[in-house]
Amino acid sequence: MDERLKDRLAFLGGIASGLAHEIKNPLSTMTITLGLLREDFETSESPRDRRILKKIQLLESEVLRLEHILQDFLRFAGGHTVKPQVVSVNGWLGELLDFFEPSLREADVRLHRRLAPKLPAVLVDRELMKQAILNLLTNAQQAMPRGGDLTVRTWSSGDRVRIDVSDTGVGIEPQLLPRIWEVYFSTKETGTGLGLPTVRRIVAEHGGEVTVESRPGRGTQFSIFLPVPPTIESSEALRLPGASRGDTSLTNLLAPAGGREERRP
Repeated sequence: MDERLKDRLAFLGGIASGLAHEIKNPLSTMTITLGLLREDFETSESPRDRRILKKIQLLESEVLRLEHILQDFLRFAGGHTVKPQVVSVNGWLGELLDFFEPSLREADVRLHRRLAPKLPAVLVDRELMKQAILNLLTNAQQAMPRGGDLTVRTWSSGDRVRIDVSDTGVGIEPQLLPRIWEVYFSTKETGTGLGLPTVRRIVAEHGGEVTVESRPGRGTQFSIFLPVPPTIESSEALRLPGASRGDTSLTNLLAPAGGREERRP
């Protein structure tokens, strides 16, 4: 990680706890007060009270948005203490997908699991990496407002384990791709611009890297590469045929595959 970025993150981490105290308490007071006001006006049928109720509801949504911004900032700048442990990628990832799949079904998004067998274990902080993957899954779901296909793949890539999250959504314009890692840059109206920088930071703290490939109107694929410590690397790790021949491109990965696939109803 770049030294200037490290210094900046250290500075942000130092002020994060103070910021949380100074902002969270007033926001909580506003949330409670607005909720009480809403209850006072919800049962009224007068035109004046209905107008007031709409304004209260608007304020509630804005306060909620501020709370989300604060939470994202604290996750990004709060200073992570990485507590790595040996993890079976497919087992840990499967649990996470089980948790997230109901929200995908509600959004008419079909989840495809293509988890390679006999992957080597990795050293990760389960909670931090869960946060990173959830950010990618959420982005993928939001990129498909009319439904679509979300594919999660794992495989062994040299001395690293690779996790791909691919969607068939709206994609990202080429001129915007370099900017998606910038703090506070977002293409979404309600985005905080901290989700992807947080993903990148967490992965970097594990000695890995994250890449992206996208085509407007075709979809986006994020790939996380995590190092396999030599002491726990498995000689039986699956190496997908043709990986060195470029068949892991977005075009092939987004297309429904006829090979091995682990599906859940």
